[in-house]
Amino acid sequence: MIALLKAEPVFVDIDRRTYNIDSSLVESAITPRTKAILPVSLYGQCADYDAINEIATLHGIPVIEDGAQSFGATYKGRRSCSLTDMAATSFFPSKPLGCYGDGGALFTSNDILEECFRELRVHGQAGRNHHTRIGINGRMDSLQAAILLAKLEIFDAEVVARGRLGARYSLLIEDAFSDVGMPTPVTTPYVEAHNTSVYAQYTVEVPNRDAVQAAMAERSIPTAVHYPRPLHLQPVFAGLGQESGSFPAAEEAAERVISLPMHPYLTDEQQFTVIQALKESVLELLLSAPQ
Repeated sequence: MIALLKAEPVFVDIDRRTYNIDSSLVESAITPRTKAILPVSLYGQCADYDAINEIATLHGIPVIEDGAQSFGATYKGRRSCSLTDMAATSFFPSKPLGCYGDGGALFTSNDILEECFRELRVHGQAGRNHHTRIGINGRMDSLQAAILLAKLEIFDAEVVARGRLGARYSLLIEDAFSDVGMPTPVTTPYVEAHNTSVYAQYTVEVPNRDAVQAAMAERSIPTAVHYPRPLHLQPVFAGLGQESGSFPAAEEAAERVISLPMHPYLTDEQQFTVIQALKESVLELLLSAPQ
């Protein structure tokens, strides 16, 4: 969207533990041309918004929270999508709160922004056939809205279930490798002490990721690799001149991350089956590797 608006995206490397933007690197990326900071809360937990908001206030620029994967999570007791002047989330089916097609929502506590958002979503109309802005058709289909209203009734329970299942996955992984007398070669999700995660994906890091994924598939366990190539290495942004090595933390993570099956209705048996397959796949590759 930044590029579509003819603006230039300025990337910042990630915190290697959380995969979110590294707040300690944000200020050095700000220039007089910076219009906004847009942190993306990845895999289910929020970025470090207090630090980011402090920097933004110092420079007089807004922060836009992308809560597409963290909707339902909390940051220091506050809910995702309430942490900045403006926020957005997605209701795509794979998100923590998903409809059966495309959908999303904007959030703000600013009356001026609210008026702007409401007009933009209906072709820029301030009233019927009275257009004050260039807008879009951003209205949610009634069917998708009805589905979301029904799912909202159970969403809080699903958020609790996601947190429990994510924590249980991590324990199962630690136990699986301690049972064979070795430290785990699998890096489990790190959640900051002041955060809760909705585990939009349960994402781990493994050695030789592609081979592990193939071995899991042989055991009939589906996995996914989200973002195997960082944005700065995508062909569309080649003109920015940020080659391999520009953002080492993001590049390293992109080579190792793999997401396991995750939804709020996983059974204990299903989780155990997934982790057993992960254990077998990783051990098989470690044992076959040349010494």
